Amino acid sequence: MLFDFYRGNSQSQPIIVINADSFLNKQLSGVFFIVEIESTHEPLEDALGREALAQTRIVGREFRLVIRSDLSEEELSITLYHEILEAATVASDHSPESVLDLNEAGFEAAAHRANQRWGEVSVENLNRMLQF
Repeated sequence: MLFDFYRGNSQSQPIIVINADSFLNKQLSGVFFIVEIESTHEPLEDALGREALAQTRIVGREFRLVIRSDLSEEELSITLYHEILEAATVASDHSPESVLDLNEAGFEAAAHRANQRWGEVSVENLNRMLQF
């Protein structure tokens, strides 16, 4: 197992929130794959130097993610929806018009809607989101 995302409970015992291995090398939208998810305690920045919760590197049809390790369960779920939607939009040869003009705030809003509509992120829920 690469790593698990977790948060401490009141007894300081780790609680598994999302198993990163469940996303690795699974097809997304029929053409993309998450090949790496790395957890970091270090601060992250986007391309404009703003604080970020995650970064995604696209190599062909492969996504390589680095995600802050101090996220809550909900923040982690929304972050994964956000990163995959944005990466799929950038990497697609023919992105749907509904996502072409999204900026960071638009991707974040779409990720929140996906999390509310389908619940905690999973490969199945990412594929549901990518159908729209």
